[in-house]
Amino acid sequence: MGRKWTMAVLLAAGLVLSTGGVSAQGNGGAPNQNAASAFDNKIIKKISADNMYNHIAYLSEVPRQAGTEGEVRGVRYIESHFKQYGYETEVQPFPIYSVIRNNASGLLEIGGQNLRPYVMSGSYSGEATAEVINVGLAQKGTVPDAVKGKIALIERGDITFVEKIQNVFDKGAVGVIMYNNSGTSNAFGQAAYGQNIPAVSITRAQGLSLVEQLKNGPLTAHIKVTGSGLEEKTSYNVIAKMKPHKNKDTGQIVMIGAHHDSVANGPGANDDASGVSAVLELARVMANMPIDTELRFVTFGSEELGLLGSYHYAGTLSSEEADRMVAHFQMDMIGSKDAGGNNKANGLIMYTIDGKKNLVTDLASAAGARTALGEVVPYGQLGRSDHQPFHELGIPAALFIHSPLEKWYHTPADTIDKIDKNKLQETAEIVGASVYQIARPDTPSLIHSRVAPKPVDYDFENRPPGA
Repeated sequence: MGRKWTMAVLLAAGLVLSTGGVSAQGNGGAPNQNAASAFDNKIIKKISADNMYNHIAYLSEVPRQAGTEGEVRGVRYIESHFKQYGYETEVQPFPIYSVIRNNASGLLEIGGQNLRPYVMSGSYSGEATAEVINVGLAQKGTVPDAVKGKIALIERGDITFVEKIQNVFDKGAVGVIMYNNSGTSNAFGQAAYGQNIPAVSITRAQGLSLVEQLKNGPLTAHIKVTGSGLEEKTSYNVIAKMKPHKNKDTGQIVMIGAHHDSVANGPGANDDASGVSAVLELARVMANMPIDTELRFVTFGSEELGLLGSYHYAGTLSSEEADRMVAHFQMDMIGSKDAGGNNKANGLIMYTIDGKKNLVTDLASAAGARTALGEVVPYGQLGRSDHQPFHELGIPAALFIHSPLEKWYHTPADTIDKIDKNKLQETAEIVGASVYQIARPDTPSLIHSRVAPKPVDYDFENRPPGA
């Protein structure tokens, strides 16, 4: 209901969502930057690249790897600013698991022979001596009850390592031997927290040999794993909410996000203190603006570990709450002077999961022409960031990033001296103008305004991040 209502409002406002997109033209049909600027000035005139730069300077003083004191330091900083701006603020903890491999070693003896296995990442340290049973691919529903008390021989393929181990663990297996489905390597496999049985991997040839031997009678194996395991840690999302006056509330929610964690030993100035800086600055600018739509500013933890924070947050949303979310704007790596190459829009691009236009890209491409950037923003197709779980919930979402990425990406050289204040300003203005176009209470009356935007084209670009 919420998303349909938004479309209707934007149609009434002159934002016809079509394959043509949206522009910053006035009602006369010709570009009218002065009038368009008046439409956005409540937001963009207040945005300060210096403020954003200062946020990056603090956040990038130490690495913010998920589950470390560096992340906690960043979380406290972000939380304090949200509270300072008057937002209803929540720090949302969630568990993460890191692999321990303290000189991990594994033993697999069958018939007096040591097969010299590889210890799966995160395998439980322990040992078991039991009969071996071949369970094939160990898909759910195919694992026999007879695996209880036995060591499961599993072929790699079709489903994840963790699922395979869980399927035999649930049936009472006391150990796992997994063999490769191709090649000659035995170095593969991942166990999960709570799968408290030793798990090792062997080559395809070794596995097929065991399959054949089992046809001739039972085999007993001894598995021993030491120096391995998974350590539970805590990462965090930081959530700030601003609700409109109850008499003006449309029931809609707009989200603006970035991830606050960095890679290990990386200052993460651009990745993604830059995105966080824009989230904080837009939260400051919009704190006292008249709105008819709830604003949610969120910084996610553990993006670098596989979007764990954003998936956790998305998983906590009720279906009713998700349905009220009309747009998600994700900013990741928006400030590097070395990114973007010679591409249009100063290298800025909007990536969607399915490579299709949506409400976010329509609004933001048009905002690019009305704001400091001065041109429409292209779009492309890419996952790998925190817009993905929101797209999967059916929420229009896009990632804002300068592409191709800089060579300092994911290195200790991702430092504040590589940050371009102009790029910070341009992206924050684009996202801020787009968000406020949805959230401002007079949006339905824009059809009567001299500055009602009209549709124009913006282009798809097949631009990989490394291109």
